[in-house]
Amino acid sequence: MAESQIHGWTAEGWEGVRGAFSANFDQRKEVGAAFSAYHRGKKVVDLWGGIADERSGSPWEENTMVMVFSTTKGATAMCANQLAQQGKLDMDAPVAEYWPEFAQAGKEKIPVSYLLSHQAGLAWIDEKLTVEEALSWDPVVTALARQAPGWEPGTKHGYHASTYGWLVGEVVRRISGLSLGTYLAHNIAEPLGLDLYIGLPDSEEPRVATLVSFMPEGGSGDGDNELSELLGAFMGPETPLGKALRSPFSGSIGLEGHSSGDAASFMNSRELHAAEAPAFNGICDARSLARMYSAAINEVDGFRLLTPGQLKAATTQLTSGGNFVLFDIDLQFGLGFMLHSSLVDLGGPRSFGHFGMGGSLGWADPDAELAMGYVMNRMDMGMVGDVRGFELVTASFDAAAQAS
Repeated sequence: MAESQIHGWTAEGWEGVRGAFSANFDQRKEVGAAFSAYHRGKKVVDLWGGIADERSGSPWEENTMVMVFSTTKGATAMCANQLAQQGKLDMDAPVAEYWPEFAQAGKEKIPVSYLLSHQAGLAWIDEKLTVEEALSWDPVVTALARQAPGWEPGTKHGYHASTYGWLVGEVVRRISGLSLGTYLAHNIAEPLGLDLYIGLPDSEEPRVATLVSFMPEGGSGDGDNELSELLGAFMGPETPLGKALRSPFSGSIGLEGHSSGDAASFMNSRELHAAEAPAFNGICDARSLARMYSAAINEVDGFRLLTPGQLKAATTQLTSGGNFVLFDIDLQFGLGFMLHSSLVDLGGPRSFGHFGMGGSLGWADPDAELAMGYVMNRMDMGMVGDVRGFELVTASFDAAAQAS
């Protein structure tokens, strides 16, 4: 990509991040993207470039946003942890203390911490819900209240790819009286001046970039047997990951029976953007992710999101061993956040954040006083980041080390 097509700025000493950002377009098939970093509570990188919509050729602008999939979970975790530090939520209390209907099917004693650390055994829903039902909130939480755990809670952890948002979001709603998206807007996005939404207002829809699927054009992989077989082995409808990714859309949305064009249309639809699915349909820009994570580890313009005590609680490792849903990989969790591990080896031992399917990320390291956000519209296959984001994060850590 021509240098003139890279927009934004970097502080002195952070020029290497711009080089990494440009290299993603030149070497890694980036279509449209943005990256931002905060160091010691101050913005030091704010970059954007490329194409927001391949069909129209419209450029990625300074105010372009995009859906970030599971990077959303980090924002949802911030809401729950903020309630905990205010004394309104006890992470060790049974979920049923806040959500009485949850005490069904052997779930009476499941603590809130299990929801945030993916140990509740509720990674999928057996009931079949329509798209309309799944996006209207109450049918999903009702089904989750009735759902029996898929494994004994607390005995292992398995990624609650979609259900996490409704589980944690319902606890937030029962305590605050606000939907997760409304709570996020009033208590985090507005005080920090973030463009970060779970439940996008209609007025903001024109700013949303169009996602580019990693699937081949024109189908669900039928013309690409090798890719189709790979997806079936890892994400088939009866695999733990397949069930986790499809829930609560079982029988209505999923890889089977839908072309990649249909799936992509749904992911880019106003219908999905307007709903609240706090595990995966957050829409934001990179600077908002970086600013939010910076406020979790430092004061940003007079506002600190998490106290040092709550930050420590949120980033204390609660899981161990391989992740049951994600092929036993070394992916570990605190109270809603992914933590440093052999798989996610970014920054120091206290680093934390969340990745989203396709490549987006929000990540912070309190020891380096560094926070970052990366968003893009060309989705890659990784569920815990890919080389594009890793190169940007690595370049930022290098710059932070030089600034120390």
